[in-house]
Amino acid sequence: MSDVKVTYFNGRGLAETIRYLLTYGNIDFEDVRIERDDWPALKPSTPFGQMPLYEEKGKVIGQSIAIARYLAKKVNLTGDNDWENMEIDALGDTLTDLRIKIAPAYTESDPEKKEALKKTLLTETIPYYLDRLEKLTTENSGYLAANKLTWVDIYFAVALDVFLVFLGVNLLENYSGLLNLKKTVEELPALKAWIASRPETPF
Repeated sequence: MSDVKVTYFNGRGLAETIRYLLTYGNIDFEDVRIERDDWPALKPSTPFGQMPLYEEKGKVIGQSIAIARYLAKKVNLTGDNDWENMEIDALGDTLTDLRIKIAPAYTESDPEKKEALKKTLLTETIPYYLDRLEKLTTENSGYLAANKLTWVDIYFAVALDVFLVFLGVNLLENYSGLLNLKKTVEELPALKAWIASRPETPF
């Protein structure tokens, strides 16, 4: 049995960046998937009532971005200096900001409100972010930072799949740099194999 365990719902969501990083680094891990009906019983035993959970040699921690940063160091997907790492971390937090802004358009139950939220996202919010992220790829040899592949590129590729589920729209149609970046990540041999073999889930 592996010393490393990732626990999350049976979906990609917030855990997939963690799974990608472990897979990229050829780190064996136990991929534990919890059905939603089982979550209430597990929740009280978690550090802060949230998933995903990362366990290593019996120690357990939550918070997906903190876990991603930790694993990035293990698999050499960080910057070359403190400034580059700060830029990478800032981009990770920026992508999280965007995810938080997009999520209500998925969870809203009122059809009219849902469409209004979606319209604002597609005409204002998302172009604002993607324009700036696209520019970064032209300045960083096709990547978001540091002129090389880092963990935030992997986080971006995973986030785009989630955004597609939330909005049902191909957001990268007019962003060739970002589209190429996503393809670059998904064509990495280890990740390509993971994508082909992972469980089929809606998101």
